[in-house]
Order: sequence, then structure tokens, then C-alpha cells
Amino acid sequence: MSDTPHSSRPLAAAVTAKARALWSRVPPPLRLPLVVYLSCQACYLVWWMAFYPGMIDYDALAYTWQVTTDHWISNHSVLYNSLLWLSLNATGGFAALTLAQTVAMSAALAYACASLRVIGVRGRWSAPAALACAVAPPLAAFTVYVGKDVPFTICALLVFAVTARSTGRRLRGNWNGRMRRSELLLLCVGFLGIGLFRNNGFPVAVIAALCLLLALPGARIRIAALVSLTTAVTLTLMVVVYAAVGIQKPPKTLVYNLHYADLAVTYAQAPGLFTQDDLRLMAKAAPIEDWRTTGATCFASDPLYRKLNRTVTDGLTEPLVQLWWRTLRKAPQRVLSARLCRGHIAWAVFPGPQDQGGRTYNALDWVNPVFYKWYPEMRTSPYNRAAQPRPVSETLGKAGDFAYEASRVPQLEWLLWRGAVWAYATYLLVVRLSRSRRCRPLLALVGVTFGTQLTVLAATPSPCFRYMAAPIFVGVLCLSLIPAVRGGVGSVIPPRTPRARPAATAPKDVEYAP
Repeated sequence: MSDTPHSSRPLAAAVTAKARALWSRVPPPLRLPLVVYLSCQACYLVWWMAFYPGMIDYDALAYTWQVTTDHWISNHSVLYNSLLWLSLNATGGFAALTLAQTVAMSAALAYACASLRVIGVRGRWSAPAALACAVAPPLAAFTVYVGKDVPFTICALLVFAVTARSTGRRLRGNWNGRMRRSELLLLCVGFLGIGLFRNNGFPVAVIAALCLLLALPGARIRIAALVSLTTAVTLTLMVVVYAAVGIQKPPKTLVYNLHYADLAVTYAQAPGLFTQDDLRLMAKAAPIEDWRTTGATCFASDPLYRKLNRTVTDGLTEPLVQLWWRTLRKAPQRVLSARLCRGHIAWAVFPGPQDQGGRTYNALDWVNPVFYKWYPEMRTSPYNRAAQPRPVSETLGKAGDFAYEASRVPQLEWLLWRGAVWAYATYLLVVRLSRSRRCRPLLALVGVTFGTQLTVLAATPSPCFRYMAAPIFVGVLCLSLIPAVRGGVGSVIPPRTPRARPAATAPKDVEYAP
């Protein structure tokens, strides 16, 4: 028995030697992204098994009902609905889709770390930041959420990573005025995904491209052509192709839902702005009392949308939109105030105040569990069982629920669930980095974050956490810039300088012996 520990030592040594031999075969440039990918994927697999088959809410059930009953509507991402349809028909459930999301997110984080290394950020700083995205309950649970915003965030990370790699090459003196084919390909995938996974996402791609245009001289024609092509493809699909293949357009009431919410907020605050004719028009769509009560809450447009008679309201679209324009001309501050209030999640660090009913509108209220209240058809759907939470391990499921619920403590919402604070942190760190390295093109790193924040601020129906998830991921990764900003020995990878060639010398005279 005393020989057992000694007999295991040669085996351990052999395993260690074999691991070192395998690791030595991995090319040095691939070691950092490989470690990041494997680490993040392992963490995401734990969350995936804990929340198996995935985080499912009202919108996910809406996607499921549409694709399983042939009621395809373009108000949601048609591309994501197609992926959901493929998962349901190929495997009978949601797990394959959410597992694919974890693989893609891990790959995007790994590529981002490799790109930050080009700027000079060491792996010892970027790898923990990427791992934090796979460990933190809000971001980890979001990755296994059945929703279009997950692939949108993955594509936003791709664009951020390509931006870091391209501007980093210019910083290190390796910029030859051209982007590599791999960078152009990934940038194309990122731009297309941003536009197709979120219907109002293409402005994010345009803003990110504009930042790249200013940062990368010599590649401006290709970048402009790329973003123009991807935007044209996105708009063509939305306006022409979807309708041609039988996908229904969203009802007009849903399209102009934000306009009607502006009217409700304005009426609740200043009813004297509306004439009797205006009130009679509004009463046809919903009782005046509903306009007043729902308008008292400016943080979401959904309460009014549920009260509207959608069949009647669809026929009143033109006069109601004209009423909105008249209201905008009379009291632009009221409409702008309603938009800023509803876009609270985009710019405000802390949660919003309570409404008259005592409810606080914040990011946490819009992360819902599985429920069928608005989709009673799902009770008899063959995919009812597939949508129910079935953790691989009961202990693992309880641990995941505990961690997820613990992260929802209101005092930490500003840090864990709101993207605004991470957007501002990104701006601060990137500006400091560009000044410390004396390289203005690095400012292009804020393109995706700024574009997302601006589009959510301009038009959002409710303060959902997932709308600002991309700036949170980017912000956490940008924490690895802190050592580069502060400087110091070993904080930044020094730029590689080409090896100097020995100077040519004249051949020595050869002396011959007599």
C-alpha cells in the first residue's frame, strides 16, 4: 500500500509531459484565444446545464408560436426565428440553439482577447475580463437566453474585435493601408448580423463603420462599400423579400406604438394641448381614461399597446400620426421628455423612479421566467414541454437559480444590469488610452457602444436589460485597458520592431603567402 503513491508519480509525470508536448504544438498566436475559448465555454456549459434548455420568456414564446404555426411576422428578427425553427424541427427543442449561442459567444470573446493583444493588452488582463463575462450571472444567463439580442451582441463583439485589431496594427506601425481578408469577412458578418438580428440595428453598424472610416485611411473605400452593401441587403430583405416570401408585415399599431405612447404621456402631463376633435379621435382607439392612466408611466409603451383596439387603431394610423406631428410642433419638450424617459436604460446609471402605482421600472422587471399569460395557445402546443425548465442536475439548477436571483439585488442593479455605466466606462478608458498612446484612431473602439446607446435612446419600447447587453460585454473587456492606460513595467506588450539587417561591408583583402 505504501508503494501506491510512488507508483502514481510516473503516470502523473507522463501525463504532464504529454500535455506539454501537445501545448508546444499549438502556435503561440493561438494559445491565448484557445485558453480563453475553452475557459469561457466550460463556464457557459455549466450555466447551460443549470438553465437547460435555456432562459425563456414572453418574447421567446412569441417566436415559438410564430414559427410553429406558420404565422411568420417581421416584427421580430426573421433570421433568428429561422434559427429557432431549425432547432425545433431538427432536435425538437431549444437546447441546440442556446448551446450554439454559447459556442459563438466563447469564440467571439476569444477573438476579442486576441485582438486586444494587438493593441498591446496582455493576456493576463484580457483573459480574466473575458472569463468574467462567462461567470457573472447576468451576462452568463443572457448567453443562454432564447432571444435575438444574444446573436446581436455576438456580432457587436465581432465588430469591436475587428476594430481593435485594425487600429492596433496602425498603433504598432504595421498598418499598410489595407484590411486583411479575414478582418473584412468578420466585419461583413458583424455588420449583417447587427442589422438582421435587430430590426433597428443597422444604424449601429453605420455608426461603427463611420468610426472606422475616420481611423483607417487607405481602407475607407472598402469599409464604406461593405457597410453600404450590408445595409442595402438588410433593408431589401425587410422591405421587399420578406413580404415576397409570405412573411407578414407587423401591424401598423405596433409600428407606431412609440408615437401613441408619446401622445399618452403628453396627454397625462398637459391635457390642455388636445382639442375635442383630438380626444374623440383618441377615444376611438382606446378609452380616454386608458390614455391618461397609461401615460402616467413614461418608462414603457407596452401598457398602452395592450389597451388599444388594434383593429380600429390600424385604420386610424394616418390621423393619429398626424396628431403626433401636431403635438410635436406644439410641445416638442413633452415628446422629447417621453422618449428620454422610455430610453432610460440607455443613458441613466441608476434605476428610474416609481410610478403612481408604486412600481419601479428598471432593468430587472424585464427579465421574465417562462409564462403563458399572453399566449394561451402555447398551453396545447407540442413544444410546451420543450419550453419548460429541465436542469441537467437538480443541484446545479438550484445553484444557478440562487446565483441568478442573488445578482438581482436592487442595490447592485446599476453595476450588473444597466449598460449605461459600462458605456461611460468604455468612453473614459478608450479616451485615456488614445491620449496616453497618442493615437487618435483608437477612439474607433467606442463605435459599437455609442451606436447601440444612441439607437436604444432614440427608440425603445421598454427598459429591457438585453437591449444594452452589448455595451456591458464591451465595457467588461475594456477593463483590461486599465493597465495600458496607467502604464508601468509589463503592463503593455512593446511593439515589435523589425530586426535590423547587418550593414554591408566591403570584402577584406586576401593576402597570399609567397
